[in-house]
Amino acid sequence: MFFEPQPEMPEAADPPPRPGLPGWYAPPDEEMGAVMVSGLTLARSPNVVITAPTIWAFSTGGLIEVDIVTRRGALSPDDYQALQMSLFPHMIAGARAKRLPDQLLRFGVRFGDGTKASTVGQRFDRSALPQEPPRPPELSLLFGGMSMRSGGEDAGVMRVGLWLWPLPPAEAFELGVEWPAGGVGLNIVSVDGAAIVAAAGRSVPYWPDAAENE
Repeated sequence: MFFEPQPEMPEAADPPPRPGLPGWYAPPDEEMGAVMVSGLTLARSPNVVITAPTIWAFSTGGLIEVDIVTRRGALSPDDYQALQMSLFPHMIAGARAKRLPDQLLRFGVRFGDGTKASTVGQRFDRSALPQEPPRPPELSLLFGGMSMRSGGEDAGVMRVGLWLWPLPPAEAFELGVEWPAGGVGLNIVSVDGAAIVAAAGRSVPYWPDAAENE
């Protein structure tokens, strides 16, 4: 026989289950959330527009949906590709260094009492996330994907989420963004925290019966 059958390999053990995302890092998976239209424009430059069209309120926090719109304009193809690649902070060298690289897109919030949280230094390795909640507040950058829009390769829309944990105070707070590589200097807008807290009261569980039995 030219080709010999190989001996059977022992069955591999089932891999250990991956830890779920902790509640301080992402919205709860058992709630629908209540949507509110914000229509905020966070920043605009010749090649970048950053908006926050909607906010989803949950019992444990708020998910700010952010659209990052890019266009090539006068940039070279290589420079435009570099701009788009810098949308992914975990691929940027020095993103956790003391001096922030210009390529790093960063978001932050500041409450009326001076308390702040930002996406700078965020960990993206799920296995490295502590399950125990850190000292609040926390702001986590969550990736949704590319939006399907008409157009060519010289424009794009990336939708991301900013998970703010826990719910903000029921008062106005500041949402800031900065992205030097995209021509975006520090820009700050006001967000209605009271509206988010009120909307959170309308978030309902997907399985109400299960919630009642807990």
